[in-house]
Amino acid sequence: METVFINSPLGITKIMGNDEGISVISVSNVGTSEVSQETPKVLKEAVLQLQEYFEGKRTEFDLKLNPKGTEFQQKVWKSLLKIPYGKTVSYMDQSKKLGDVKAIRAVASANGKNPLWIVVPCHRVIGTNGSLTGYAGGLSRKKWLLEHENPSKQQSLF
Repeated sequence: METVFINSPLGITKIMGNDEGISVISVSNVGTSEVSQETPKVLKEAVLQLQEYFEGKRTEFDLKLNPKGTEFQQKVWKSLLKIPYGKTVSYMDQSKKLGDVKAIRAVASANGKNPLWIVVPCHRVIGTNGSLTGYAGGLSRKKWLLEHENPSKQQSLF
């Protein structure tokens, strides 16, 4: 398994993967890890696509993914890939699309264990009332990502 650490607007991003695909993309606070001087060949495309995303030049990712999780988690994570850039769904909507409204807590839990930050867009799932509930990377990052993806950027009046 190869690993690289890169800078992002939200902190140091860790990317792990091999020829079978990308297994982990996570973020930590600035200063908790050193930025890598070299990028392993197998991770170069992931680094490039994330940089393009942060620059506002990419709205979809085209990477071979290989996250580790249970069959249910894999099903939930695949459903996240269907949420379009700039859109949000509620945990209830996601549970309904997966066929079981009663599974809302299990779906939320699986979202929280998503190992592929941004690329598998769990940040696009919000509370039924529109609140920014739950996000493993922190609510401030979730808010930033949703604002970054919002196609109708508003200027601040103050």
